[in-house]
Amino acid sequence: MTYSPANTIWVLLGAALVFFMQAGFAMCEAGFTRAKNTGNILMKNLMDFCIGTPLYWLLGFGIMFGAGTALFGRIDPFIMGDYSAVLPAGVPLWAYAIFQTVFCATSATIVSGAMAERTKFSAYCVYSAAISLFIYPVSGHWIWGGGWLSEMGFHDFAGSTAVHMVGGVCALIGAKILGPRVGKYGSDGKPRAILGHNLSIAALGVFILWFCWFGFNGASTVGMDSDDLILSAGLVFFNTNLAAALATLVTMFFTWLRYGKPDVSMTFNAALAGLVGITAGCDAVDPFGAAVIGIVCGLVMSLSIGFFDKIVKIDDPVGAISVHGVCGALGTVLTGFFATGVSTEKGLFYGGGFRFLGVQALGVASAAAWTAAVITLVFLAIKKTMGLRADAADEVMGLDRSEHGLTTAYAGFAVLPDGSLAEETAPLPEHEASPAPVLRSPKEKAPEEPVYTRVQIICRPGSLEGLKAAMNKIGITGMTVTNVMGYGAQKGKPEYYRGTPVETTLLPKVQVDIVVSKVPVRQVIDTARSVLHTGHIGDGKIFVQEVDNVVRVRTGEEGYDALQSD
Repeated sequence: MTYSPANTIWVLLGAALVFFMQAGFAMCEAGFTRAKNTGNILMKNLMDFCIGTPLYWLLGFGIMFGAGTALFGRIDPFIMGDYSAVLPAGVPLWAYAIFQTVFCATSATIVSGAMAERTKFSAYCVYSAAISLFIYPVSGHWIWGGGWLSEMGFHDFAGSTAVHMVGGVCALIGAKILGPRVGKYGSDGKPRAILGHNLSIAALGVFILWFCWFGFNGASTVGMDSDDLILSAGLVFFNTNLAAALATLVTMFFTWLRYGKPDVSMTFNAALAGLVGITAGCDAVDPFGAAVIGIVCGLVMSLSIGFFDKIVKIDDPVGAISVHGVCGALGTVLTGFFATGVSTEKGLFYGGGFRFLGVQALGVASAAAWTAAVITLVFLAIKKTMGLRADAADEVMGLDRSEHGLTTAYAGFAVLPDGSLAEETAPLPEHEASPAPVLRSPKEKAPEEPVYTRVQIICRPGSLEGLKAAMNKIGITGMTVTNVMGYGAQKGKPEYYRGTPVETTLLPKVQVDIVVSKVPVRQVIDTARSVLHTGHIGDGKIFVQEVDNVVRVRTGEEGYDALQSD
Protein backbone atom coordinates (compact mmCIF):
# COMPACT_ATOMS: atom_id res chain seq x y z
CA MET A 1 0.00 0.00 0.00
CA THR A 2 1.28 3.45 -0.93
CA TYR A 3 0.92 5.97 1.86
CA SER A 4 -0.05 9.59 1.35
CA PRO A 5 1.79 12.09 3.57
CA ALA A 6 -1.04 14.61 3.16
CA ASN A 7 -3.73 12.13 4.16
CA THR A 8 -1.72 10.74 7.06
CA ILE A 9 -0.91 14.16 8.48
CA TRP A 10 -4.53 15.23 8.10
CA VAL A 11 -5.80 12.19 10.00
CA LEU A 12 -3.19 12.56 12.76
CA LEU A 13 -3.96 16.27 13.12
CA GLY A 14 -7.64 15.42 13.42
CA ALA A 15 -6.86 12.79 16.06
CA ALA A 16 -4.95 15.36 18.11
CA LEU A 17 -7.82 17.86 17.92
CA VAL A 18 -10.43 15.27 18.86
CA PHE A 19 -8.27 14.19 21.79
CA PHE A 20 -8.15 17.81 22.98
CA MET A 21 -11.96 17.75 23.11
CA GLN A 22 -11.50 15.88 26.40
CA ALA A 23 -10.23 19.16 27.87
CA GLY A 24 -13.30 20.95 26.55
CA PHE A 25 -15.69 18.40 28.04
CA ALA A 26 -13.82 18.53 31.35
CA MET A 27 -14.08 22.33 31.52
CA CYS A 28 -17.77 22.37 30.57
CA GLU A 29 -18.73 19.74 33.11
CA ALA A 30 -16.63 21.29 35.88
CA GLY A 31 -18.04 24.76 35.20
CA PHE A 32 -21.67 23.62 35.12
CA THR A 33 -21.40 21.70 38.40
CA ARG A 34 -20.52 22.70 41.96
CA ALA A 35 -17.02 23.41 43.23
CA LYS A 36 -17.12 20.55 45.73
CA ASN A 37 -17.16 18.03 42.85
CA THR A 38 -14.60 19.62 40.51
CA GLY A 39 -11.77 17.18 41.21
CA ASN A 40 -14.11 14.24 40.68
CA ILE A 41 -15.28 15.64 37.34
CA LEU A 42 -11.74 16.18 36.10
CA MET A 43 -10.65 12.74 37.22
CA LYS A 44 -13.53 11.06 35.39
CA ASN A 45 -12.80 12.87 32.13
CA LEU A 46 -9.17 11.80 32.36
CA MET A 47 -10.14 8.19 33.05
CA ASP A 48 -12.52 8.07 30.06
CA PHE A 49 -9.58 8.35 27.75
CA CYS A 50 -7.15 6.27 29.77
CA ILE A 51 -9.60 3.38 30.23
CA GLY A 52 -10.99 3.52 26.70
CA THR A 53 -7.62 3.58 24.91
CA PRO A 54 -6.31 0.13 25.95
CA LEU A 55 -9.76 -1.47 25.76
CA TYR A 56 -10.34 -0.19 22.25
CA TRP A 57 -6.90 -1.54 21.31
CA LEU A 58 -7.69 -4.85 23.02
CA LEU A 59 -11.09 -5.57 21.41
CA GLY A 60 -13.02 -2.49 20.34
CA PHE A 61 -11.28 -1.75 17.05
CA GLY A 62 -11.61 -5.34 15.87
CA ILE A 63 -15.30 -5.49 16.78
CA MET A 64 -15.90 -2.23 14.92
CA PHE A 65 -13.81 -2.66 11.77
CA GLY A 66 -13.08 -6.37 11.54
CA ALA A 67 -14.35 -8.30 8.51
CA GLY A 68 -17.06 -10.29 10.29
CA THR A 69 -20.80 -10.22 9.72
CA ALA A 70 -23.24 -7.40 9.10
CA LEU A 71 -23.89 -7.28 12.87
CA PHE A 72 -20.45 -7.82 14.37
CA GLY A 73 -16.84 -7.40 13.31
CA ARG A 74 -14.44 -9.86 14.85
CA ILE A 75 -12.53 -10.54 18.04
CA ASP A 76 -9.01 -9.40 17.19
CA PRO A 77 -6.99 -8.68 20.33
CA PHE A 78 -4.44 -5.88 19.94
CA ILE A 79 -5.34 -5.14 16.29
CA MET A 80 -3.23 -7.90 14.79
CA GLY A 81 -5.35 -8.64 11.70
CA ASP A 82 -5.49 -7.26 8.18
CA TYR A 83 -7.63 -4.11 7.84
CA SER A 84 -6.47 -2.97 4.43
CA ALA A 85 -10.00 -3.30 3.05
CA VAL A 86 -11.38 -0.63 5.39
CA LEU A 87 -8.43 1.76 5.63
CA PRO A 88 -8.82 5.14 3.90
CA ALA A 89 -6.63 5.68 0.87
CA GLY A 90 -3.03 6.39 1.80
CA VAL A 91 -3.59 6.19 5.58
CA PRO A 92 -1.57 3.63 7.61
CA LEU A 93 -3.31 1.35 10.08
CA TRP A 94 -1.98 2.91 13.29
CA ALA A 95 -2.84 6.44 12.18
CA TYR A 96 -6.41 5.32 11.51
CA ALA A 97 -6.50 3.35 14.77
CA ILE A 98 -5.62 6.37 16.92
CA PHE A 99 -8.12 8.47 14.97
CA GLN A 100 -10.89 6.02 15.82
CA THR A 101 -9.68 5.64 19.43
CA VAL A 102 -10.24 9.30 20.22
CA PHE A 103 -13.76 9.12 18.76
CA CYS A 104 -14.51 6.19 21.06
CA ALA A 105 -13.30 8.15 24.09
CA THR A 106 -15.54 11.07 23.13
CA SER A 107 -18.64 8.87 23.22
CA ALA A 108 -17.76 7.60 26.69
CA THR A 109 -17.08 11.03 28.18
CA ILE A 110 -20.54 12.36 27.25
CA VAL A 111 -22.09 10.21 29.99
CA SER A 112 -20.03 11.86 32.72
CA GLY A 113 -21.89 15.16 32.72
CA ALA A 114 -25.42 13.78 32.98
CA MET A 115 -24.48 11.55 35.93
CA ALA A 116 -22.27 14.11 37.65
CA GLU A 117 -22.20 14.88 41.39
CA ARG A 118 -23.70 11.60 42.66
CA THR A 119 -22.01 8.63 40.93
CA LYS A 120 -19.43 6.40 42.60
CA PHE A 121 -16.07 6.76 40.93
CA SER A 122 -15.52 2.99 40.85
CA ALA A 123 -18.89 2.47 39.17
CA TYR A 124 -18.07 5.16 36.66
CA CYS A 125 -14.87 3.40 35.65
CA VAL A 126 -16.76 0.14 35.06
CA TYR A 127 -19.50 1.50 32.83
CA SER A 128 -17.05 3.72 30.94
CA ALA A 129 -15.10 0.55 30.17
CA ALA A 130 -18.26 -1.18 28.95
CA ILE A 131 -19.04 1.65 26.53
CA SER A 132 -15.55 1.56 25.00
CA LEU A 133 -15.25 -2.22 24.99
CA PHE A 134 -18.43 -3.30 23.18
CA ILE A 135 -21.39 -0.86 23.26
CA TYR A 136 -19.86 1.80 21.00
CA PRO A 137 -17.92 -0.65 18.75
CA VAL A 138 -20.94 -2.79 17.85
CA SER A 139 -23.18 0.09 16.72
CA GLY A 140 -20.08 1.67 15.17
CA HIS A 141 -19.60 -1.48 13.09
CA TRP A 142 -23.14 -1.14 11.76
CA ILE A 143 -22.52 2.47 10.74
CA TRP A 144 -18.82 2.79 9.83
CA GLY A 145 -17.40 -0.73 9.80
CA GLY A 146 -19.26 -2.13 6.79
CA GLY A 147 -22.25 -3.37 8.79
CA TRP A 148 -25.88 -3.60 7.78
CA LEU A 149 -26.71 0.09 8.17
CA SER A 150 -23.72 1.05 6.05
CA GLU A 151 -24.87 -1.35 3.34
CA MET A 152 -28.32 0.27 3.34
CA GLY A 153 -26.80 3.72 2.72
CA PHE A 154 -27.11 5.16 6.23
CA HIS A 155 -25.08 8.38 6.41
CA ASP A 156 -23.44 9.63 9.59
CA PHE A 157 -20.35 11.45 8.38
CA ALA A 158 -18.60 12.17 11.67
CA GLY A 159 -20.82 10.68 14.35
CA SER A 160 -24.03 12.51 15.29
CA THR A 161 -25.47 9.05 15.95
CA ALA A 162 -22.42 6.79 16.18
CA VAL A 163 -20.69 8.96 18.80
CA HIS A 164 -23.03 11.57 20.27
CA MET A 165 -26.41 9.88 20.30
CA VAL A 166 -24.87 6.68 21.67
CA GLY A 167 -23.31 8.69 24.48
CA GLY A 168 -26.54 10.64 25.00
CA VAL A 169 -28.65 7.48 25.29
CA CYS A 170 -26.22 6.04 27.85
CA ALA A 171 -26.48 9.34 29.73
CA LEU A 172 -30.28 9.21 29.67
CA ILE A 173 -30.50 5.65 31.01
CA GLY A 174 -27.82 6.27 33.59
CA ALA A 175 -29.35 9.48 34.93
CA LYS A 176 -32.77 7.83 35.14
CA ILE A 177 -31.52 4.79 37.08
CA LEU A 178 -29.27 6.94 39.26
CA GLY A 179 -31.98 9.40 40.28
CA PRO A 180 -31.71 13.16 40.86
CA ARG A 181 -29.19 14.91 43.07
CA VAL A 182 -30.06 15.56 46.70
CA GLY A 183 -32.22 18.69 46.82
CA LYS A 184 -32.90 18.85 43.09
CA TYR A 185 -36.68 18.42 43.48
CA GLY A 186 -38.82 19.84 46.27
CA SER A 187 -41.61 18.07 48.13
CA ASP A 188 -44.01 19.43 45.51
CA GLY A 189 -42.00 17.77 42.74
CA LYS A 190 -40.88 21.05 41.21
CA PRO A 191 -37.23 21.28 40.14
CA ARG A 192 -34.80 23.56 41.90
CA ALA A 193 -32.01 25.26 40.04
CA ILE A 194 -28.55 24.06 41.11
CA LEU A 195 -26.17 26.59 39.61
CA GLY A 196 -22.77 25.74 38.25
CA HIS A 197 -19.88 27.33 40.12
CA ASN A 198 -17.75 28.72 37.30
CA LEU A 199 -19.17 29.98 34.00
CA SER A 200 -15.72 31.18 32.93
CA ILE A 201 -14.45 27.59 32.90
CA ALA A 202 -17.63 26.45 31.13
CA ALA A 203 -17.16 29.12 28.44
CA LEU A 204 -13.56 28.03 27.94
CA GLY A 205 -14.78 24.46 27.49
CA VAL A 206 -17.30 25.52 24.86
CA PHE A 207 -14.68 27.42 22.86
CA ILE A 208 -12.24 24.49 23.08
CA LEU A 209 -14.92 22.11 21.84
CA TRP A 210 -15.96 24.44 19.01
CA PHE A 211 -12.33 24.75 17.89
CA CYS A 212 -11.71 21.00 18.12
CA TRP A 213 -14.91 20.22 16.24
CA PHE A 214 -13.19 21.39 13.06
CA GLY A 215 -10.93 18.38 13.55
CA PHE A 216 -13.83 16.15 14.60
CA ASN A 217 -15.79 16.89 11.43
CA GLY A 218 -13.14 18.23 9.06
CA ALA A 219 -10.64 15.41 9.49
CA SER A 220 -13.39 12.85 8.92
CA THR A 221 -12.74 13.33 5.22
CA VAL A 222 -9.66 11.19 6.14
CA GLY A 223 -7.71 12.72 3.29
CA MET A 224 -6.55 15.91 1.61
CA ASP A 225 -4.72 14.68 -1.47
CA SER A 226 -7.35 15.37 -4.11
CA ASP A 227 -9.46 18.29 -5.28
CA ASP A 228 -12.66 16.54 -4.22
CA LEU A 229 -11.40 16.02 -0.67
CA ILE A 230 -10.18 19.62 -0.42
CA LEU A 231 -13.55 20.94 -1.57
CA SER A 232 -15.37 18.62 0.81
CA ALA A 233 -13.24 19.73 3.77
CA GLY A 234 -13.97 23.38 3.04
CA LEU A 235 -17.71 22.73 2.97
CA VAL A 236 -17.51 20.68 6.16
CA PHE A 237 -15.70 23.48 8.00
CA PHE A 238 -18.16 26.12 6.81
CA ASN A 239 -21.28 24.09 7.62
CA THR A 240 -19.94 23.13 11.05
CA ASN A 241 -19.33 26.73 12.02
CA LEU A 242 -22.60 28.04 10.55
CA ALA A 243 -24.82 25.52 12.32
CA ALA A 244 -23.18 26.20 15.68
CA ALA A 245 -23.48 29.97 15.33
CA LEU A 246 -27.15 29.90 14.36
CA ALA A 247 -28.07 27.42 17.08
CA THR A 248 -26.46 29.77 19.59
CA LEU A 249 -28.30 32.81 18.28
CA VAL A 250 -31.67 31.05 18.28
CA THR A 251 -31.28 29.90 21.86
CA MET A 252 -30.15 33.32 23.03
CA PHE A 253 -33.22 35.01 21.54
CA PHE A 254 -35.56 32.21 22.62
CA THR A 255 -34.50 32.36 26.27
CA TRP A 256 -34.50 36.16 26.13
CA LEU A 257 -38.12 36.21 25.01
CA ARG A 258 -39.25 33.41 27.30
CA TYR A 259 -37.54 34.40 30.54
CA GLY A 260 -36.92 38.11 30.08
CA LYS A 261 -33.13 37.70 29.91
CA PRO A 262 -30.82 35.62 27.72
CA ASP A 263 -29.78 32.48 29.62
CA VAL A 264 -25.98 32.21 29.65
CA SER A 265 -25.53 28.50 30.34
CA MET A 266 -28.31 27.48 27.95
CA THR A 267 -26.71 29.57 25.21
CA PHE A 268 -23.38 27.83 25.82
CA ASN A 269 -25.16 24.50 25.41
CA ALA A 270 -26.72 25.68 22.17
CA ALA A 271 -23.34 26.04 20.49
CA LEU A 272 -22.64 22.39 21.27
CA ALA A 273 -26.15 21.39 20.14
CA GLY A 274 -25.55 22.96 16.73
CA LEU A 275 -22.18 21.23 16.43
CA VAL A 276 -23.66 17.86 17.34
CA GLY A 277 -26.59 18.28 14.96
CA ILE A 278 -24.52 19.14 11.89
CA THR A 279 -21.96 16.38 12.46
CA ALA A 280 -23.95 13.71 10.59
CA GLY A 281 -24.54 15.67 7.40
CA CYS A 282 -21.85 18.37 7.32
CA ASP A 283 -20.51 16.95 4.05
CA ALA A 284 -23.90 16.17 2.55
CA VAL A 285 -25.89 19.40 2.97
CA ASP A 286 -25.35 22.87 1.58
CA PRO A 287 -25.06 25.96 3.83
CA PHE A 288 -28.83 26.53 3.70
CA GLY A 289 -29.41 23.03 5.04
CA ALA A 290 -26.74 23.55 7.70
CA ALA A 291 -28.43 26.78 8.75
CA VAL A 292 -31.79 25.07 9.19
CA ILE A 293 -30.23 22.19 11.11
CA GLY A 294 -28.53 24.65 13.46
CA ILE A 295 -31.73 26.64 14.01
CA VAL A 296 -33.81 23.54 14.69
CA CYS A 297 -31.24 22.04 17.06
CA GLY A 298 -30.94 25.28 19.02
CA LEU A 299 -34.70 25.53 19.50
CA VAL A 300 -35.29 21.84 20.24
CA MET A 301 -32.40 21.69 22.69
CA SER A 302 -33.84 24.61 24.67
CA LEU A 303 -37.22 22.86 24.95
CA SER A 304 -35.69 19.44 25.57
CA ILE A 305 -33.72 20.54 28.64
CA GLY A 306 -36.92 21.84 30.22
CA PHE A 307 -38.79 18.67 29.25
CA PHE A 308 -36.33 16.33 30.94
CA ASP A 309 -35.95 18.60 33.95
CA LYS A 310 -39.60 19.43 34.62
CA ILE A 311 -41.74 16.76 32.96
CA VAL A 312 -39.71 13.54 32.98
CA LYS A 313 -37.78 14.66 36.09
CA ILE A 314 -34.42 13.35 34.97
CA ASP A 315 -31.63 15.38 36.54
CA ASP A 316 -28.96 16.24 33.96
CA PRO A 317 -26.56 18.83 35.44
CA VAL A 318 -24.93 19.79 32.12
CA GLY A 319 -27.68 19.10 29.56
CA ALA A 320 -25.81 16.20 27.92
CA ILE A 321 -28.96 14.20 27.16
CA SER A 322 -30.49 17.04 25.16
CA VAL A 323 -27.29 18.30 23.53
CA HIS A 324 -25.85 14.95 22.49
CA GLY A 325 -28.71 12.47 22.57
CA VAL A 326 -31.60 14.54 21.21
CA CYS A 327 -29.62 16.73 18.81
CA GLY A 328 -27.47 13.82 17.65
CA ALA A 329 -30.59 11.91 16.60
CA LEU A 330 -32.25 15.03 15.22
CA GLY A 331 -29.27 16.04 13.07
CA THR A 332 -29.01 12.55 11.59
CA VAL A 333 -32.69 12.49 10.63
CA LEU A 334 -32.58 16.03 9.25
CA THR A 335 -29.80 14.93 6.90
CA GLY A 336 -32.48 12.78 5.29
CA PHE A 337 -34.36 15.99 4.46
CA PHE A 338 -31.52 18.29 3.39
CA ALA A 339 -28.88 16.10 1.70
CA THR A 340 -28.10 17.56 -1.73
CA GLY A 341 -26.98 14.29 -3.29
CA VAL A 342 -23.27 15.14 -3.53
CA SER A 343 -21.98 12.44 -1.17
CA THR A 344 -25.23 10.58 -0.40
CA GLU A 345 -28.64 9.98 -1.84
CA LYS A 346 -30.72 13.12 -2.20
CA GLY A 347 -32.80 14.16 0.78
CA LEU A 348 -36.56 14.54 0.77
CA PHE A 349 -36.46 18.30 0.12
CA TYR A 350 -34.11 17.80 -2.83
CA GLY A 351 -36.21 15.28 -4.73
CA GLY A 352 -34.84 12.12 -3.15
CA GLY A 353 -38.09 10.64 -1.90
CA PHE A 354 -38.63 8.90 1.42
CA ARG A 355 -36.17 6.01 1.15
CA PHE A 356 -33.06 7.83 2.34
CA LEU A 357 -35.03 9.58 5.09
CA GLY A 358 -36.37 6.21 6.22
CA VAL A 359 -32.87 4.72 6.34
CA GLN A 360 -31.67 7.63 8.46
CA ALA A 361 -34.57 7.20 10.90
CA LEU A 362 -34.04 3.43 11.03
CA GLY A 363 -30.36 3.87 11.79
CA VAL A 364 -31.09 6.25 14.65
CA ALA A 365 -33.74 3.95 16.13
CA SER A 366 -31.57 0.83 15.81
CA ALA A 367 -28.49 2.40 17.41
CA ALA A 368 -30.61 3.87 20.21
CA ALA A 369 -32.32 0.53 20.90
CA TRP A 370 -29.02 -1.40 21.02
CA THR A 371 -27.39 1.16 23.27
CA ALA A 372 -30.35 1.49 25.63
CA ALA A 373 -30.78 -2.27 26.03
CA VAL A 374 -27.14 -3.06 26.78
CA ILE A 375 -26.32 -0.05 28.95
CA THR A 376 -29.44 -0.74 31.05
CA LEU A 377 -28.12 -4.21 31.83
CA VAL A 378 -24.71 -2.75 32.64
CA PHE A 379 -26.11 -0.12 35.00
CA LEU A 380 -28.44 -2.54 36.76
CA ALA A 381 -25.60 -5.04 37.23
CA ILE A 382 -23.40 -2.33 38.74
CA LYS A 383 -26.25 -1.16 40.97
CA LYS A 384 -26.88 -4.68 42.31
CA THR A 385 -23.22 -5.46 42.93
CA MET A 386 -20.82 -2.62 43.73
CA GLY A 387 -23.45 0.11 43.84
CA LEU A 388 -23.94 2.91 41.34
CA ARG A 389 -24.71 5.92 43.52
CA ALA A 390 -22.65 7.58 46.23
CA ASP A 391 -24.12 7.81 49.74
CA ALA A 392 -26.31 10.83 50.39
CA ALA A 393 -23.94 12.11 53.08
CA ASP A 394 -20.98 11.85 50.71
CA GLU A 395 -22.94 13.60 47.99
CA VAL A 396 -23.80 16.51 50.26
CA MET A 397 -20.19 16.75 51.45
CA GLY A 398 -18.92 16.58 47.86
CA LEU A 399 -17.37 13.75 45.89
CA ASP A 400 -13.96 15.41 45.89
CA ARG A 401 -13.59 14.60 49.56
CA SER A 402 -15.48 11.31 49.79
CA GLU A 403 -14.20 9.68 46.58
CA HIS A 404 -10.69 11.12 46.33
CA GLY A 405 -9.75 12.50 49.75
CA LEU A 406 -9.41 15.92 48.15
CA THR A 407 -10.35 18.74 50.52
CA THR A 408 -10.88 21.12 47.62
CA ALA A 409 -9.88 21.38 43.99
CA TYR A 410 -9.17 25.07 44.59
CA ALA A 411 -6.28 25.23 47.06
CA GLY A 412 -6.24 28.60 48.83
CA PHE A 413 -9.98 29.07 48.43
CA ALA A 414 -12.91 28.14 50.63
CA VAL A 415 -16.05 26.69 49.05
CA LEU A 416 -18.98 28.77 50.24
CA PRO A 417 -22.52 27.39 50.71
CA ASP A 418 -23.67 28.86 47.38
CA GLY A 419 -20.86 27.09 45.54
CA SER A 420 -18.74 30.19 45.00
CA LEU A 421 -15.14 30.53 46.10
CA ALA A 422 -13.56 32.81 48.68
CA GLU A 423 -9.81 33.28 49.02
CA GLU A 424 -8.33 31.99 52.24
CA THR A 425 -5.54 33.89 54.02
CA ALA A 426 -2.96 31.92 55.97
CA PRO A 427 -2.35 33.07 59.55
CA LEU A 428 0.89 34.87 60.32
CA PRO A 429 3.52 32.35 61.54
CA GLU A 430 3.99 32.57 65.29
CA HIS A 431 7.70 33.42 65.15
CA GLU A 432 6.98 36.45 62.93
CA ALA A 433 4.39 38.01 65.22
CA SER A 434 5.49 40.96 67.36
CA PRO A 435 4.37 41.54 70.97
CA ALA A 436 1.18 43.55 71.25
CA PRO A 437 1.69 47.03 72.73
CA VAL A 438 0.21 47.95 76.08
CA LEU A 439 -3.25 49.45 75.76
CA ARG A 440 -3.29 53.20 76.20
CA SER A 441 -6.35 55.07 77.38
CA PRO A 442 -7.88 57.53 74.92
CA LYS A 443 -6.50 61.05 75.19
CA GLU A 444 -9.75 62.66 74.27
CA LYS A 445 -13.04 62.23 72.56
CA ALA A 446 -14.34 64.51 69.89
CA PRO A 447 -16.53 66.94 71.86
CA GLU A 448 -19.26 66.95 69.23
CA GLU A 449 -19.42 63.13 69.03
CA PRO A 450 -19.10 61.69 72.57
CA VAL A 451 -20.36 58.25 71.46
CA TYR A 452 -18.72 56.04 68.86
CA THR A 453 -21.34 54.92 66.35
CA ARG A 454 -21.37 51.95 64.01
CA VAL A 455 -23.17 52.55 60.72
CA GLN A 456 -23.88 49.29 58.91
CA ILE A 457 -24.98 49.63 55.28
CA ILE A 458 -26.44 46.73 53.26
CA CYS A 459 -26.53 47.46 49.53
CA ARG A 460 -26.18 46.03 46.04
CA PRO A 461 -22.63 44.93 45.04
CA GLY A 462 -22.77 47.27 42.08
CA SER A 463 -23.31 50.28 44.35
CA LEU A 464 -20.13 49.74 46.36
CA GLU A 465 -17.72 51.89 44.35
CA GLY A 466 -20.06 54.90 44.39
CA LEU A 467 -20.59 54.49 48.13
CA LYS A 468 -16.84 54.30 48.82
CA ALA A 469 -16.17 57.45 46.81
CA ALA A 470 -18.94 59.36 48.60
CA MET A 471 -17.70 58.27 52.04
CA ASN A 472 -14.15 59.38 51.23
CA LYS A 473 -15.44 62.82 50.24
CA ILE A 474 -17.03 63.41 53.65
CA GLY A 475 -13.93 62.27 55.54
CA ILE A 476 -14.58 58.59 56.24
CA THR A 477 -11.11 57.01 56.14
CA GLY A 478 -11.88 53.41 57.06
CA MET A 479 -14.53 50.81 56.40
CA THR A 480 -15.00 47.05 56.39
CA VAL A 481 -16.63 45.49 53.33
CA THR A 482 -18.08 41.96 53.38
CA ASN A 483 -19.81 39.97 50.64
CA VAL A 484 -22.98 38.56 52.17
CA MET A 485 -26.21 36.82 51.13
CA GLY A 486 -29.64 37.96 52.27
CA TYR A 487 -33.10 39.18 51.43
CA GLY A 488 -35.69 41.73 52.48
CA ALA A 489 -39.46 41.58 52.66
CA GLN A 490 -39.83 41.19 48.87
CA LYS A 491 -37.28 38.32 48.60
CA GLY A 492 -36.11 39.56 45.23
CA LYS A 493 -37.61 38.99 41.80
CA PRO A 494 -37.62 35.60 40.02
CA GLU A 495 -34.59 34.67 37.91
CA TYR A 496 -34.06 31.60 35.74
CA TYR A 497 -31.24 29.12 35.18
CA ARG A 498 -31.73 26.72 32.26
CA GLY A 499 -35.42 27.58 32.36
CA THR A 500 -35.82 26.67 36.03
CA PRO A 501 -36.68 29.41 38.55
CA VAL A 502 -33.81 30.16 40.88
CA GLU A 503 -34.76 30.41 44.55
CA THR A 504 -34.01 34.05 45.25
CA THR A 505 -34.49 34.04 49.02
CA LEU A 506 -30.76 34.68 49.38
CA LEU A 507 -29.40 37.39 47.10
CA PRO A 508 -25.80 38.62 46.83
CA LYS A 509 -25.32 41.82 48.85
CA VAL A 510 -22.48 43.90 50.23
CA GLN A 511 -22.25 44.81 53.92
CA VAL A 512 -20.26 47.98 54.68
CA ASP A 513 -19.37 48.66 58.31
CA ILE A 514 -18.20 52.15 59.36
CA VAL A 515 -17.46 53.33 62.91
CA VAL A 516 -18.01 57.08 63.15
CA SER A 517 -16.37 59.38 65.66
CA LYS A 518 -15.53 62.66 63.96
CA VAL A 519 -17.96 62.87 61.02
CA PRO A 520 -21.58 63.43 62.09
CA VAL A 521 -23.66 60.24 61.90
CA ARG A 522 -26.52 62.03 60.17
CA GLN A 523 -24.16 63.18 57.41
CA VAL A 524 -23.01 59.59 56.85
CA ILE A 525 -26.61 58.34 56.67
CA ASP A 526 -27.78 61.10 54.33
CA THR A 527 -24.78 60.66 52.05
CA ALA A 528 -25.28 56.90 51.85
CA ARG A 529 -28.98 57.30 51.05
CA SER A 530 -28.31 59.80 48.28
CA VAL A 531 -25.82 57.43 46.64
CA LEU A 532 -27.78 54.20 47.02
CA HIS A 533 -31.31 55.42 46.31
CA THR A 534 -32.83 54.32 43.00
CA GLY A 535 -36.46 53.95 44.06
CA HIS A 536 -36.43 50.23 43.21
CA ILE A 537 -36.67 47.16 45.39
CA GLY A 538 -33.27 46.14 46.72
CA ASP A 539 -31.75 49.57 47.43
CA GLY A 540 -30.74 48.25 50.85
CA LYS A 541 -30.88 49.07 54.55
CA ILE A 542 -28.85 51.20 57.00
CA PHE A 543 -28.46 50.14 60.65
CA VAL A 544 -27.10 52.44 63.38
CA GLN A 545 -25.64 51.11 66.65
CA GLU A 546 -23.68 52.52 69.57
CA VAL A 547 -20.14 51.24 70.12
CA ASP A 548 -18.64 51.15 73.66
CA ASN A 549 -14.98 51.35 72.69
CA VAL A 550 -12.49 50.97 69.85
CA VAL A 551 -8.97 49.49 70.12
CA ARG A 552 -6.22 49.69 67.49
CA VAL A 553 -4.36 46.40 67.68
CA ARG A 554 -1.05 47.63 66.28
CA THR A 555 -0.50 50.59 68.67
CA GLY A 556 -2.81 49.87 71.57
CA GLU A 557 -4.62 53.20 71.14
CA GLU A 558 -8.25 53.30 72.25
CA GLY A 559 -11.31 55.38 71.58
CA TYR A 560 -11.10 58.48 69.44
CA ASP A 561 -7.34 58.10 68.79
CA ALA A 562 -7.80 54.55 67.48
CA LEU A 563 -10.12 55.83 64.76
CA GLN A 564 -7.79 58.53 63.44
CA SER A 565 -5.26 57.98 60.65
CA ASP A 566 -1.55 57.95 61.58
